[in-house]
Amino acid sequence: MEFQLRQCDPAQEKTGTVIVAVSGSEFSAAARALDEASVGQLGRALKSAGFEGKPGQVLALYGLAGSAAEQVLVVGTGELKDLDSRGLQRAAVAAVKALGKGPKKAVSFLTELEARDLPLEDRISNIVRASLEGSYRFDEFKSKKNGDKGLNHLTLAIPDKSAATAGKRAVAWGQAVAAGINRARDLGNTPPNVCHPKYVAEQAKALGKLHEKMLDVKVLGEADMKKLGMGSFLAVSQGSDQEGQLVIMDYKGGKKSEAPVVLVGKGITFDTGGISLKPGAGMDEMKFDMCGAASVLGVMTALVESGLPINVVGVMACAENMPSGRATRPGDIVTTMSGQTVEILNTDAEGRLVLCDALTYVGRYKPAVVIDIATLTGACVVALGKVVSGLFSPSDELAQELLDAGQRSGDRAWRMPVWQDYQDMLDSPFADIANIGNAPNGGAITAACFLARFTKDYTWAHLDIAGTAWLSGAQKGATGRPVPLLMQYLKQRVES
Repeated sequence: MEFQLRQCDPAQEKTGTVIVAVSGSEFSAAARALDEASVGQLGRALKSAGFEGKPGQVLALYGLAGSAAEQVLVVGTGELKDLDSRGLQRAAVAAVKALGKGPKKAVSFLTELEARDLPLEDRISNIVRASLEGSYRFDEFKSKKNGDKGLNHLTLAIPDKSAATAGKRAVAWGQAVAAGINRARDLGNTPPNVCHPKYVAEQAKALGKLHEKMLDVKVLGEADMKKLGMGSFLAVSQGSDQEGQLVIMDYKGGKKSEAPVVLVGKGITFDTGGISLKPGAGMDEMKFDMCGAASVLGVMTALVESGLPINVVGVMACAENMPSGRATRPGDIVTTMSGQTVEILNTDAEGRLVLCDALTYVGRYKPAVVIDIATLTGACVVALGKVVSGLFSPSDELAQELLDAGQRSGDRAWRMPVWQDYQDMLDSPFADIANIGNAPNGGAITAACFLARFTKDYTWAHLDIAGTAWLSGAQKGATGRPVPLLMQYLKQRVES
């Protein structure tokens, strides 16, 4: 999709579609202008259609008097006082989806909406990002492709020419973040017979080859991990015919002396549960258990697209969790790279087993901060649903920075505790630690507490995205979250 910025008159635009907003009962400036040009026809049409301006509500009007456009698309945003970045994105997505098979060109006046705490530049980047998310299609494995890609040119209205320079930066940022989101979605949506650990590694290598000056990529196989003493990681991958891979992507955008931000993603390309086999219903969705790793690849994609001046190391801990004669059994004890021993009581709690060795490994980069991203626990979905990601960190400062980034990007998180009180639930009579808690509650917290034992040497946060990484039902597919949150966090570090 192409984007353009210019001053626009909603009534005089000779284009396929003019997009305007109604916030509850309040018309945006562009909607008021069209209502005046049509001598009240716009307002009467909305009233007769029962249009209430609710979030995501859309109504297409053709041949509106006083408008030079083929159609006017009215988008609801909810009450303007409540409009934030998420609401603005929702409106932009609704507009693009409504135009899926309509005119190819449109002019959007959503930029004029003064969303809460969002300057024009942020509004532009949010609309660009959301428009590209809304136009996303994944039809690689369909025999008949979706030939009609819908809207391909979107003009964003700006108040005057002085806004163009900052606006162009905002467009570029929105495009970069969207490229990262959609790369993560592609990887998550790819079927597990294709997307195995080596496939993920190949995707990283291909990205590194395209951007050799900015991105170094290396891959550790199981022989390398055995030498490093990653007994916990290997306990997961040993049950599969697919070799586990630890993929390291080193983005060098900042000064050489600058300590990197390290992102570690859980990359279980398919999770049967291992010997602790999952129920069959819905198991197909366990291809999404690598969405943490997919989000890391998405961030690295967005970084090379944007050229953000910061050093970031992205690590993807990729394995397939399968039952076999070689698979780990409940009751087995393994030694992690850190030297701590783990009693594996449930082989379906495998994500923390690959992550703990990866978290130990990244200490060699002397990181400024480490953030791991994982579809880690069903308990987090029970606690928070599919709206926000779970955030765990002993650092108040890092936690607040991530919460702020989530609010500003519309990719929100909610902080959960990692207090010492919960650590006793991980005690084992036979090893240093058990891989699950000894009570049927607090599962998301004890999982985070398990990871915390391997992060004592640096500032760390954990994002549990089990509820937010993908959608089920009619909208089934990867979401690309939390790429927006992480990119906003990295941008804020650069700007601070």
